[in-house]
Amino acid sequence: MKRHSLWPTVSILGLAVSTPGLAQETSNSARTEPTDVMVVTASRTGTTAEDSPQTVRIITKEEIEQQRQITSDSSQILSNLLPSYSPSRQKMSGSGETLRGRRPLILIDGIPQSNPLRPTGREAHTIDYSMVDHIEVIQGANATNGIGAAGGVINIITRRPEPGSLNQHVDVQMTTPTSQLKSETNSYKVNYGVSGNSGDFDYLFSVGYEDQGMFLDGDGDYIGVDNTQGDLMDSRSYDILGKLAYWIDDNQRLQFTVNHYDIEGNGDYLSVTGDRDNGVPTTSERGTPEGDAPFNEVWTTGLSYDNYDLAGMHLSALAFYQDYQSLFGATDSKNFQDPSIAPVGTLYDQSMAETQKWGTKLSLTNDQLWDERLKITGGLDTTVDNTEQYLWLTDRTYVPPIEYTDISPFLQFELRPIESLLLSAGVRYEYARLDIDSYQSVAANGGVEVEGGSPSFDETLYNFGAVWNPVEDWSLFANYSEGFSVPDVGRALRGINEPGRSVDNFENLRPIVTDNIETGVRYQGDRLGAELSYYVSSSDFGDRVEEVNDAFVLKREETEIKGVEASVDYQFTDNHKGRLAYSHMDGRYDSNDNGTLDAKLNGLNVAPDRLIASWSSRWTPEITSFVQANYAFDKSFDEENREFDGYLLVDAAVGYKLPVGQVNVAVANLLDEQYITYYSQSALVNEDRYFAGRGRTVTLGYSIDF
Repeated sequence: MKRHSLWPTVSILGLAVSTPGLAQETSNSARTEPTDVMVVTASRTGTTAEDSPQTVRIITKEEIEQQRQITSDSSQILSNLLPSYSPSRQKMSGSGETLRGRRPLILIDGIPQSNPLRPTGREAHTIDYSMVDHIEVIQGANATNGIGAAGGVINIITRRPEPGSLNQHVDVQMTTPTSQLKSETNSYKVNYGVSGNSGDFDYLFSVGYEDQGMFLDGDGDYIGVDNTQGDLMDSRSYDILGKLAYWIDDNQRLQFTVNHYDIEGNGDYLSVTGDRDNGVPTTSERGTPEGDAPFNEVWTTGLSYDNYDLAGMHLSALAFYQDYQSLFGATDSKNFQDPSIAPVGTLYDQSMAETQKWGTKLSLTNDQLWDERLKITGGLDTTVDNTEQYLWLTDRTYVPPIEYTDISPFLQFELRPIESLLLSAGVRYEYARLDIDSYQSVAANGGVEVEGGSPSFDETLYNFGAVWNPVEDWSLFANYSEGFSVPDVGRALRGINEPGRSVDNFENLRPIVTDNIETGVRYQGDRLGAELSYYVSSSDFGDRVEEVNDAFVLKREETEIKGVEASVDYQFTDNHKGRLAYSHMDGRYDSNDNGTLDAKLNGLNVAPDRLIASWSSRWTPEITSFVQANYAFDKSFDEENREFDGYLLVDAAVGYKLPVGQVNVAVANLLDEQYITYYSQSALVNEDRYFAGRGRTVTLGYSIDF
């Protein structure tokens, strides 16, 4: 069969990645004619969302483009579309942003962006979403993706070449708050992309640049800049994405991908401490912060090989490398004080987290067994992660160099004994080892000598699921899945303050196994789609972060999160569609190790209940519109000073197709709501980070394809 001229079905993580509107063919060829089927690659079995025993959300290219008219904040985009994802902090750091109350594993084309050994909270800011085609979200702990998927998987699929030898795209945007128009508060964004096909080669190159000004709140005041964790405002960023693919023959394909993302603060503003008791948010003023400006710099590279017809099976191999650097701003934190360098209370320092990660993903899938009723996928994943964190200005060890080695074979089965029933089961063996040299903790923790070592762990993870279609358009699903992750090893190691400790017997380094049980019902008709699910996520020896004396401390305790999610999509006409989505969750932990879940998890760990409504319309062939409303409900916690006062955000956008190109006008926070972000209200009590959310802004954009 002659292969299709459009971008091919790509194998990532050992599974076929299908472009929206395309499906993998069951016969021995790499391509088939377009259909309406979307293959969920992050499932590791190439299943569809309708056949998944877990809640799966496919964020389409259209939805991403709608959100990009309103905001360039990737965390905000995810939060606007996923009610179980925490409200965005609107900062460079997304620490505390969770999916179903736990950290998700974020992937770009199957390559992990999360850094579990020393999570910096910036893994959501490793790519410009102008480079993104669609996003697959599997919600809940996942046994098939290995380390880090305690809250689920967010697999970001980058753009593909358009058909033809040369296709070019340009879009520009300008954003300004409505309360004032001046250079300090304006933001600018530009993106250029080129792609195409030539013979056996497919190629894509895209570059984006953004210059963000200061943000204003609903009262027209400067929002406080986070000089320590890093900020999106008063920053510059750029992203470069390149892809080159070669078809060896009609069923064999080789692809090289590289993405480089860089965001850095300008360092032109200082934070002005707010007054939490009187409801006065932190603001900003002109000034030069101590030290160097925070930045995030990430290189992600991957080389993949697919053979779509290896004796009737699909062989997929992926080798990847990531180089990650994350600099935090300078502070006179108690953790940084050292009387041998400067009088206590006068020493400013800042930390740099560095990670070099490489690995392989190999799998083989056979879906032709037992008259195509049985599909078996087997594979092997390997990862080597080298991570350290040091103090930038004084060149001191903060987190010692850590090498993490992980080897994980897995088997996954799907069986359809009758047409209306799909059963799935899988097993994954995780072998992990930490290699840590001896080191000395910082002076603030006593400068104690800690003996290095090589602790190792092994876990066997299982998953079982079923999807039953008792009548047409209706399905019931149930799933049990285990997620494997390690605690914040860096935070645990840097917090050691007792002499004579050895990492070989340090209990806080034990891995975390999260059990996820989920059941639900789906309906998918011609115009109406709906889903309702209930889940319980528990861990006997989980991890929780707590703020103690200006430092975040790791706590290892039993935790449990229960929740309900619901969504309804309705296509009113061919040109009008709406969506309504709701999430409720409740998290608890064992605060005194007596076997009782007696305390509530706060906003650093769980999201508030949220309701999201949206409406998309095409009024004429030239005019389109989009409106969304996002309501976060009030939420109470055990600590009175962490009560959350909810808020409503409304956004709207209008597009007009010109004879050449298209112009878009979008208004974010249409009602100019004055509010304090969820993180600042409920995750911590800190007047330096008592941040208001962004007020009303207008974005004017123009794009052209040629």
